[in-house]
Amino acid sequence: MAGSFKTDRGGGGMGRRKVCRFCVDRNLEVDFKDAATLKYYVTERGKIIPRRISGACARHQRELSVAIKRARVLALIPFTVSGQ
Repeated sequence: MAGSFKTDRGGGGMGRRKVCRFCVDRNLEVDFKDAATLKYYVTERGKIIPRRISGACARHQRELSVAIKRARVLALIPFTVSGQ
């Protein structure tokens, strides 16, 4: 046989632990008016990036989701991409 299915999977799962940017830098705050920071936590399709990928702690992920939703309502960031 060519190989077992379990051994053919890549990755080990032991990567570097992500840290919350807002916990590391105490001067950095979650603000719905700061569209440049919020765009880091939104995909190209307009979906909010989950905690396990973004590395944000639970508290700041909740603040981020509320800030992103407020920025969407005020048209600072788009709900979805257009023209496709």
